[in-house]
Amino acid sequence: MAPAADIEDELLNEKNPKPLDEDDIALLKTYGLGPYSTSIKKAEKEIKEMAKKVNDLCGIKESDTGLAAPSQWDLVSDKQMMQEEQPLQVARCTKIINQNSDDAKYVINVKQIAKFVVGLGDKVSPTDIEEGMRVGVDRNKYQIQIPLPPKIDPSVTMMTVEEKPDVTYNDVGGCKEQIEKMREVVELPMLHPEKFVKLGIDPPKGVLCYGPPGTGKTLLARAVANRTDACFIRVIGSELVQKYVGEGARMVRELFQMARSKKACIVFFDEVDAIGGARFDDGVGGDNEVQRTMLEIVNQLDGFDARGNIKVLMATNRPDTLDPALLRPGRLDRKVEFGLPDLESRTQIFKIHTRTMNCDRDVRFELLARLCPNSTGADIRSVCTEAGMYAIRARRKTVTEKDFLDAVNKVIKGYQKFSATPKYMVYN
Repeated sequence: MAPAADIEDELLNEKNPKPLDEDDIALLKTYGLGPYSTSIKKAEKEIKEMAKKVNDLCGIKESDTGLAAPSQWDLVSDKQMMQEEQPLQVARCTKIINQNSDDAKYVINVKQIAKFVVGLGDKVSPTDIEEGMRVGVDRNKYQIQIPLPPKIDPSVTMMTVEEKPDVTYNDVGGCKEQIEKMREVVELPMLHPEKFVKLGIDPPKGVLCYGPPGTGKTLLARAVANRTDACFIRVIGSELVQKYVGEGARMVRELFQMARSKKACIVFFDEVDAIGGARFDDGVGGDNEVQRTMLEIVNQLDGFDARGNIKVLMATNRPDTLDPALLRPGRLDRKVEFGLPDLESRTQIFKIHTRTMNCDRDVRFELLARLCPNSTGADIRSVCTEAGMYAIRARRKTVTEKDFLDAVNKVIKGYQKFSATPKYMVYN
């Protein structure tokens, strides 16, 4: 056993270790080094210095644009290279001869020139090219150099809604049943397809929303666009009415072709009575083109080709003018009427529109709703805006009940002759 004094000395030494001197540090630095480490480091340093020296002599400086210094440009060879790269022509590959073999040949059709049987370029593999595809071919041997995407008109591509609207189902007042019917068609098949598979039925494919102007048909479509992650394409009926024969029908074809390429898609036709009117002959042939466009829509909805996972929503305030072929089940399975809101719904709409307003606490919305008989959601929104205008005119920070009453007198009573609801009731 070591004496107690020695143990105490060792403990003290552990707490206060001796500082390292220069020899110890030099020894530690050599730990883990190979025999050539220092010479390699020295050589690397010399190489860096030499490269910098060479660059300084050449006059190379890294420019902001990433280009080399003008002293190093070789414009002649660049120009020659550009001339060698000929622009390609667009053709359509109509047939593949001896497919899946080494000597496969491709029949291409260059528009307004001729048809050619050609081979593939170096940069294309045989799996890239399919029959009926658009391809880029060179101008000398007409070899296929690049596969091209399907041609879709930019005006059709622009119809896709990129940014989601900020309207939710809570902002659509007084349409509880309509929202339920719409969600069954649009959301259920996408979220729970297995329910339909178990029952062995196809989900409804299309919905027609009809009702007086201002009852929330387009608003509900915007809420659907906000809710679903599917691609949402919005088409206004009059956009498909084109100047030249066949243009409108071609746009409809490309629209559905684009929709089929998506995993799931919702197409919303607003104001569909612009093109979906019943067919008649006026003797002049003025409406023939519009009717052709409508017939193309009819064919795309339920024609020869399968529609795929595309849901179609349509909105109109004149359902009586639509063509019966468009309305039949299988094309538009559901017709949802957006009627005039009842008392409870009108109260709810008032509350929705005054959510963001500075109102007095004692405003009786039910009383206001009673004073607006047969009014639509759009009328009620106008009442709220006018009440705000009265408050601004009186230089007040909050809207009082009297402002709302004045606004009801002005909008509901005063603008009665402009209301579209009585006309809608007569038509339908």
